[in-house]
Amino acid sequence: MAATRDHVDWMRAALALADDAGALKEVPVGCVIVGANGEELGRGHNARERLADPTAHAEIIAVREAARRSGSWRLEGSTAYVTLEPCPMCAGALVLARIARVVYGCSDPKAGAVATLFSIGSDVRLNHRFEVVGGVLADECAGRLQRFFAALRSHAQ
Repeated sequence: MAATRDHVDWMRAALALADDAGALKEVPVGCVIVGANGEELGRGHNARERLADPTAHAEIIAVREAARRSGSWRLEGSTAYVTLEPCPMCAGALVLARIARVVYGCSDPKAGAVATLFSIGSDVRLNHRFEVVGGVLADECAGRLQRFFAALRSHAQ
């Protein structure tokens, strides 16, 4: 499936969350969960440093909020918009939440688990699968990460 206007608009919302994370010295990744009727159910950005929690990825935070707001852990029909391809933990959580579609910005060559290194969301051995749309605003998403890590390297020297 190709990117739609809705995909671009929701990815821009996820990018704003990534900017919030970066401003807090967190890796700039943002995620928005949108329900089947087009309503925002949850949002999050990376918060591992602030919360001292290795599971505080943008997707996990957004899924928790979406489940709380919807009153169900089953987020059937929902779409997750995330600026970076989900890692294995997050891809697994999206499967368990019964997400229908994952739309991501840039690929993750080190931990991408929905297309690059693994295809968790389309693995027929699992009891749920989701559609994957990659590359939505990929350059903008990658640029934020590149600038963040370049700044970290320059401060480390």
